[in-house]
Amino acid sequence: MPIEIPDVVIDRLPLYYRLLSRLDSEGRSVVSSQELGEELGVTPAQIRKDLSYFGRFGKQGRGYSVPRLLDELKAILGLDGRWKVVVIGIGRLGRAIASYPGFEGQGFDIIALYDASSGLVGTEIEGQRVKDVATLEADLKKTAVDIGIVAVPGEHAQDVVDTLVDAGVHAILNYTPNRVQTPPNVEVRHINPVLFLQSMTYHLKQRRGG
Repeated sequence: MPIEIPDVVIDRLPLYYRLLSRLDSEGRSVVSSQELGEELGVTPAQIRKDLSYFGRFGKQGRGYSVPRLLDELKAILGLDGRWKVVVIGIGRLGRAIASYPGFEGQGFDIIALYDASSGLVGTEIEGQRVKDVATLEADLKKTAVDIGIVAVPGEHAQDVVDTLVDAGVHAILNYTPNRVQTPPNVEVRHINPVLFLQSMTYHLKQRRGG
């Protein structure tokens, strides 16, 4: 029976990967768990425990080989392949997502953009023509997609997610304010900046004395 890895551990792996990528670009060949911990605000013991779920990558007293650990994390995170992504909803947020230059270098290929607005359908963003969302279901039957990014108005979120799920998309990034329901075999992440800002204002208020 495979070991169940806590989500909090998986969520830290991209942080390790990003830091190691930077160190590798700087020409670093070895790094200790102490150095990694200081950079990321994680204890060295926690880093060692997180990585131990996936194997033995370092030697006591010698640290980790930066290129090797980077390659291992790249494989663990699935970044050694290419992932097909569609963006549904090309308002201000969707347009910013579609225009972000960092996806391609990390293995994510945005292959299609969709919107319901007649003013947006047919326009181009970064060389991609915006398609009518009415064609989404038919298009997904023709071309398999790995990840769907949903940035539509909240009242339409569930319908779009249902279409993605029915077409076999197993990973969804939901940027709408509405929580959506998906089957257990579908990974969904809800990204709501307002919620993060509200939690930050709580801490700001506490620092100002309530």
